[in-house]
Amino acid sequence: MDQIEPLFPIPLLRSPQLLSPALNEAAVAAIRSARIESNLRSDQLFHTEVADPRDNKLFQEIAELVGPKLVDFGVLLFGEKLRWTVKEMWTNMLEKGGNQTLHSHANSFVSGIIYLTPSHPACRTVFMRPLGGSDFSFRHHTRSAAMGPFNAGKYVLPEAEPGDLVLFPSYLYHEVPRNQGEQRITVSFNAIPDSLDCWGYRINFAP
Repeated sequence: MDQIEPLFPIPLLRSPQLLSPALNEAAVAAIRSARIESNLRSDQLFHTEVADPRDNKLFQEIAELVGPKLVDFGVLLFGEKLRWTVKEMWTNMLEKGGNQTLHSHANSFVSGIIYLTPSHPACRTVFMRPLGGSDFSFRHHTRSAAMGPFNAGKYVLPEAEPGDLVLFPSYLYHEVPRNQGEQRITVSFNAIPDSLDCWGYRINFAP
């Protein structure tokens, strides 16, 4: 019998309702009363300042919940249980009409999103096939072509509920299309392992 092997897949972890309703509600209240700054590319997207979770009680509590998930996800990326640190965390407030342009996260290995409010179906997070890859120079896109993990150019995250966590490799490009609904609030973060070892050549990452 024929078998299809999924060679070199890119992992994406979804953890439903990682945040309790009480913590989720407290996070939304704290974020709405925090100092914010405008996004450089969208007048309807706002952020809190990037913070070290150790300096922010709310972020620290969230980071502690994320920790075990990072360890599990790191096994998929590096094949071993490593110690992980959430190095920075910030919030995103997307108003109606706003969007987040295509981007990836530098200087980290795993990035994550925690959804605090419901999202309009039009502005679900979209992940893109890595740019500049080794795909064919020709594409086959028709109305009748079935899109799957081996030929699709993008992946639209299914609807995320408040408290849900998503982890992905930091190099993976993603965007948020124009919001057609109510304010959308998320927490984003970047994480690194304490060290990586390649046959005795060890690189340490320290705060």
